[in-house]
Amino acid sequence: MTRACNTASSDRIDPGRRRGRGAISARPGRFEPSREIVDDGWGTLDDPLPPLRTQVTEERVQSAIARNTSPDVPFDRSLNPYRGCEHGCIYCFARPTHAYLGLSPGLDFETRLVARPNIAEVLTKDLGNPRYRPAALALGTATDPYQPVERERRLTRACLEVLEAAGHPVGVVTKGALVERDTDILSRMAAQRIARVGFSVTTLDPDLARRMEPRAPSPARRLAAIRRLSDAGVPVRVMVSPIVPGLTDHEVEKILSEAAKAGAVAASWVMLRLPREVSELWQEWLAEHRPDRAARVMARLREMHGGRDYDPQWGHRMRGEGLHAQMIAQRFARAAKRVGLAGPLPPLRTDRFAPLTGGPDQLRLF
Repeated sequence: MTRACNTASSDRIDPGRRRGRGAISARPGRFEPSREIVDDGWGTLDDPLPPLRTQVTEERVQSAIARNTSPDVPFDRSLNPYRGCEHGCIYCFARPTHAYLGLSPGLDFETRLVARPNIAEVLTKDLGNPRYRPAALALGTATDPYQPVERERRLTRACLEVLEAAGHPVGVVTKGALVERDTDILSRMAAQRIARVGFSVTTLDPDLARRMEPRAPSPARRLAAIRRLSDAGVPVRVMVSPIVPGLTDHEVEKILSEAAKAGAVAASWVMLRLPREVSELWQEWLAEHRPDRAARVMARLREMHGGRDYDPQWGHRMRGEGLHAQMIAQRFARAAKRVGLAGPLPPLRTDRFAPLTGGPDQLRLF
């Protein structure tokens, strides 16, 4: 008997089981066959099921650095120590990647994680390749490198140790306050101009944040982490992303103001993106948590994407188009300029790079 059904009519999980999770259902990925609940004669269909616990499996990678050729992102290489993310942000554009594992982009994405225990060792080898040429490496582009599992696994810290030893530039992307643990490494790298942090703040409303990003730090805690990093000399860019039209767009000016007070030195924004399975998951969430706003939010998004929930075209997918998108862009630009966050960050240096030819043991020298 299959206990969780992934058909459109019955894939929702009992609220008691998914407490503290973002997704409402275990909707199947596009490569996953549908499942049906079948009574096996034991009368167990109505038995209560336990809460969903986080499971972590492991995979050993052959290469640590992923390459991309997307013309609308400012980096061509990235590093992700984990697949899936326990923060459970319902809007996460990376959710569809779990479909490649035969898992649900819904609840599986935030409860069935994959850790890469050898990633720092492989990163050392990748950087030691004679053909390798350094450029800014984005750490945490698909899933958050400082999600709760990092507290025990310490894979992100291990990667930072490799990057520091090699003098390799890195831009960290996170909303996790656990980044404060690695202030020692990041501050040393920042002093050499080879590290900075992008910190995501989507809303200042603690109730909305708790529902939309259930296991991520509170808005106040994120601002405190920005302050801690800034005080340690680490340049922080506040990322107001995603902006949700009709739900969080009215907060743009306040978020930028509070981030500037906390010590951020730059800012960026991205409109809500709903690729593949994320659209249905997002609309389920809206119907349950913000039913009064659901129609307005989706109408605004479709206005920005030519009548569709999402348009993946390069140069369009991050911001949308149309009057409302233009208004948000103008408001953001004016507010960022007013609080001193409009200027670009200086480029990270690449001339500090020296490959670790001695392998993992060389790290012990640093």
